[in-house]
Amino acid sequence: MPKTAQAALAIFITSAVLVIDQIIKVEVKTNMMLHESIRITDWFYISFIENKGMAFGMSFIPKTFLSVFRFVASCALIYYIRHTIRKGARTIYVILLSMVLAGAVGNLIDCMFYGLVFSESVAYRAAHLVEFGAGYAPFLEGKVVDMFYFPLIDTFYPDWFPLWGGERFVFFAPVFNFADASISVGTVALLLFCRKELAALGDKQETVQSKQAGTPTS
Repeated sequence: MPKTAQAALAIFITSAVLVIDQIIKVEVKTNMMLHESIRITDWFYISFIENKGMAFGMSFIPKTFLSVFRFVASCALIYYIRHTIRKGARTIYVILLSMVLAGAVGNLIDCMFYGLVFSESVAYRAAHLVEFGAGYAPFLEGKVVDMFYFPLIDTFYPDWFPLWGGERFVFFAPVFNFADASISVGTVALLLFCRKELAALGDKQETVQSKQAGTPTS
């Protein structure tokens, strides 16, 4: 595929994922109360939660640091995608990198702006748009909106099971959003189908580190 076509495809994929992600998040945030859950099937629910941390609700990194890291990483990934297109990368590599980029930017938008433009989501009313800057949190401190819940197996450990006997067991308990899914699918597909490119990237980084350390490379 020509380089210009690859660049246009990268822009299209990133934009499409962002638009879909933000439409879903705004619809959920402005029409559902916090922790409200809508059953689609026994193994699929729309469950509205918010989190301050990483994908799938993890939160072991300070919020502001995580937001800044997302911004820096997104800028670096934009530069890298542009560089790979110029170098004649395979189209699938560009597509998957664009999916990862779109997911990262999608969650970054929540962190940057949702706290500024939305009222706080609570368990007794849905949030609504407010005057810019009058929202529930300052810049970079907004919460990420999650809604997809897939309890594929929802059962209980048998009483004889060590430590957790009789307790509830849910297979795939995390609640996530479309941006998380884009990052996860893109990353897994990169590991499966773009090992050559990732190996070359690792070799390049090793070479740079060796030069900086003043040691010869093999």
